[in-house]
Amino acid sequence: MTETTLQRDLDASAIAPDTRGMNFYRADASLRDLLAIYLPDALRAHLEPHLHRLGELAAGELDECAALADKHPPQLHHRDRFGRDRQWIEYHPAYRRLEAAAYGEFGIHAMSHRPILGWPTALPAVAKHAFTLLFNEAEFGLGCPINVTDSAAHLIRLYGDESIKARFLPRMLSQNMTELWQGAQFMTEKSGGSDVGGITTTAVKSADGWRIHGEKWFCSNADADVATLLARPEGEQSGSRGLGLFVMPRLLADGTANRYRIVRLKDKLGTRSMASGEINLEGALAYPLGHLDAGLKQMAEMINWSRLSNGIKSAALMRRAVHDAWQVYRHRQVFGSRLLDLPLAQRQLLKLSLPSEQALSMGFFTADALDATEVPGRSHANDARAVLRLATPVLKMRATRDARRVTGDAMEIRGGCGYVEDFVNPRLLRDAHLGSIWEGTSSIVGIDAVRRAIGRNGCQGAYQAALLDRLDRCAALPVQFVEELRCALRDAVAFAEAANEEDEMWVRQAVTALYHASSAALLAFEGCETALRRGDARRALWARLVLDHRFHPRGALTRSDRGRERAIAAALLGDAPMSYAAIAPLLAR
Repeated sequence: MTETTLQRDLDASAIAPDTRGMNFYRADASLRDLLAIYLPDALRAHLEPHLHRLGELAAGELDECAALADKHPPQLHHRDRFGRDRQWIEYHPAYRRLEAAAYGEFGIHAMSHRPILGWPTALPAVAKHAFTLLFNEAEFGLGCPINVTDSAAHLIRLYGDESIKARFLPRMLSQNMTELWQGAQFMTEKSGGSDVGGITTTAVKSADGWRIHGEKWFCSNADADVATLLARPEGEQSGSRGLGLFVMPRLLADGTANRYRIVRLKDKLGTRSMASGEINLEGALAYPLGHLDAGLKQMAEMINWSRLSNGIKSAALMRRAVHDAWQVYRHRQVFGSRLLDLPLAQRQLLKLSLPSEQALSMGFFTADALDATEVPGRSHANDARAVLRLATPVLKMRATRDARRVTGDAMEIRGGCGYVEDFVNPRLLRDAHLGSIWEGTSSIVGIDAVRRAIGRNGCQGAYQAALLDRLDRCAALPVQFVEELRCALRDAVAFAEAANEEDEMWVRQAVTALYHASSAALLAFEGCETALRRGDARRALWARLVLDHRFHPRGALTRSDRGRERAIAAALLGDAPMSYAAIAPLLAR
């Protein structure tokens, strides 16, 4: 061993390495197990090399680029060197490299729309969001432009006429970086994003289209080539039913700039790499999508796609934080021992990992429901739409809030170094706080789940049935444990129904209870499926921890099962697979 190598090893044992040089796909057995459950074997095998490559890039080159782009945020310019009025946003080369990977090499934005990565058809949502997860473990800011390009193309595909589709979709779905048109969503105004019916932006009919006037207050991917937005057509009624959905190009057909200006870029807490701005619309040319009096209903398609993406991206932040914590626990030496060998450290690592595992399960359950609504040949499409309608806000509300805590606690694990911008922890924490604001705050999303998805649309029946069906496939687990999971799910649904009938005070608690009961059922089901595939039932142990610590937690002074929890910790933090028989005593209450 050379002196340099010895010094590096001593430094690592004192401070602990970060995740550089890892492979986030290879390191994530849970992700691989869920893809084995939800994807056909042939597709999974075809995508494996691409997922492996992205996992390696995300822990290496892309992570380095993300750190640079975060430290060198975009700059807005209003004039060129000759004094001519010309707006453009200057990005650091590291951000351009991130774009080239996401849009160019992997085509994440196009996966739902056309054949990609050598596969003959568009990819299912489960596959797309596996790539979303891995990419966002490196870079969260660009995750928004990728998603809104994807979801804006979805709106155009659903509601655009043939001329609109022909003009926009080929370039929006291109992987050629010189041809690509990125998308954006311009909806929020100064009054806020939740009271959509109060939008003041207007649309006036003209000979060549519609002219948009007004101001949009929070426009992510501000210099996007294509933006979807809501505006009130001239003469339409007030409120949300009078809004139309429009698509607006940045450049007109003759190459001149459309009539809107970026006033300034936001100085944000997180997602610093990505340009969010304030925009004045000064008669900008735009084209209607669908019926002019159904804009909000149509825009909801984009919002729901974005909420699913948001939940997956929050899961990505948590998984990255857990990867980092594992590195500290494996390599940090204190008082002559590895942190990983200390009981208190083991418990803290479980507390970090549990919300991350829940979000992964709920994210892919929701993505699978989306696939069931769209893939030809899937049965029970109406039930799947109901499942998707409720699962999406449930995932979005809880996973985004959990990400804030997990990233913060992971920072503490690294100690003082975790508070320093040399490491990834501050960026993860800053980025995580946006998740619960994007596409509706926690209260707004909670109301959507309880008052609309449950109260108005009655989605809870199909949702509960889908999860009970999964529990019916858990016959190998102890009967008492499976019945406990069924009861938790029924209690959570009943609580949500009661919250809908009362005032809004309890909607967030109702969604949280539904999330925990649902994720516990899924973790148990996934443990059974993984046991069948590779003889390891340990994933079901996470369901036990969800019930004990998140669904109906008991105080530490009243607990009588500390020995069992030590055994669960040893099982989940170890590498050895465990059979049904081996985990059964650990599932008993």
